[in-house]
Amino acid sequence: MPLPYFGLRARISLAVMLATLLATVSMAFAAYRLQADETRNRFELAARTSFESDLKQALYQIQYGPVTDPATALTAYMTREQGISWALLDFTSGGRPPDLWEGGYRVDAVVRRDDTPPVTLPEELVDYARRSYPEPVGKLDVDGYLVYFGAATDSLVLVEFYNMGGLNAELAKLRWSLAAIALVVSTAGVATALFAAKRIQRPVHAVATAARLLGEGELSTRVPVRGRDELADLAVSFNAMAGQVGHSISELQAKDRQQRRFIDDVAHDLRTPIAAMVAVVDSLDTADAEVRSRSARLLTAQTRRLARLVEDLLEMSRFDAGVADFRTEPVDLAALVTDALELSAPSADVELRVHGDVTLTGDPRRLHTVARNLLINAIGHGAEPITVTIDGSRPESVTLRVADSGPGIPDELLPLLFDRFVRGDRARQATEGSGLGLAIADQNARLHGAKIVAANDGGAVFTVTVPRGVTTTG
Repeated sequence: MPLPYFGLRARISLAVMLATLLATVSMAFAAYRLQADETRNRFELAARTSFESDLKQALYQIQYGPVTDPATALTAYMTREQGISWALLDFTSGGRPPDLWEGGYRVDAVVRRDDTPPVTLPEELVDYARRSYPEPVGKLDVDGYLVYFGAATDSLVLVEFYNMGGLNAELAKLRWSLAAIALVVSTAGVATALFAAKRIQRPVHAVATAARLLGEGELSTRVPVRGRDELADLAVSFNAMAGQVGHSISELQAKDRQQRRFIDDVAHDLRTPIAAMVAVVDSLDTADAEVRSRSARLLTAQTRRLARLVEDLLEMSRFDAGVADFRTEPVDLAALVTDALELSAPSADVELRVHGDVTLTGDPRRLHTVARNLLINAIGHGAEPITVTIDGSRPESVTLRVADSGPGIPDELLPLLFDRFVRGDRARQATEGSGLGLAIADQNARLHGAKIVAANDGGAVFTVTVPRGVTTTG
């Protein structure tokens, strides 16, 4: 059968109760044993002292008393003692010797002061006492009586009975007192256990409830932090986890929205050249040579546009997958920018300014893409003249700055400028760009540990500072 399930509160309460009960019982038992042993030792010491005193007085009476018979003298002395039960074993030749019974001497003829039980004294101890009187003293604990015996002469053995009823009553009272104390302490322990379990259960229950709410999508759920103990650490850790989960989910949602927008924009941008190509293909069957020539030129332009768009999309997919190829080698940034300028805008009004050492270590293909896309953006979205400045005066980095003379970047576009498919209205009307150029340039710059910064200063200004020794940052 499966074991019964106990909740956290029940387990904590049970553990505290068991620990309290065990500690209380152990302390009560230890206290009882210490007190009982101490009380018994005091009783035995008092009884032994009294017996030894009686034995010495009996010896004095035998030696110096007016009675010449030792047994009569000892009996006369002990008769005068009050409150003591005693007996005398007489081994003299003229008396009746004690009876042997089961290896001991039976003591029945006791001068009783109460219900003293008959005892059997071990034969070997009695014989030893007779041989070495008056020093040896024997002791027995029989039916609530402490029995001392010793030899007054080699033929007389004195036996005294000390009632332990008062001692046992006192120890019984002590046991009840300790039991009552243990019960009170255990009850207090149970109350404390229930209180502590509730105090511990409350924050744990709060964390469990918060976890359930977080799982249901309430990302703002947090647990109040009280105190500085382990439970407070649990609450802090949960809040940190909840914050991280919320941040991750927000990023995923933003990424999802971005991907949906990306797909919509891709579909929109692919639809335009494909529709134009379909329309042009239909016109290639015409007999008019001029129409066919114009259609062929339009088809070629749309095909190149589509090829560039597909290549840009493939490049962005490589960045998203983290598999973008990155191969570094020494690069002369001035020569690279000059080549990009000749390929992108050979007839544009562009002024190139170079300062200091402009060599660095990087991927020449990706740096060429950064420079080319910034130049294309300045020419297509800005206005001439354009100033390109390469500053290598700092030992740790080289700065590329592209500034145009256009109207600048609208303020509402500045935070979104490097997102995918972001184009202003003017750009959409005047160019056939895909809106991926700056996003691709920014990703290539990040691979070099750099970041493109856009600003307005008499036109749009794009600045990228590339470290001379590049490590891939992804």
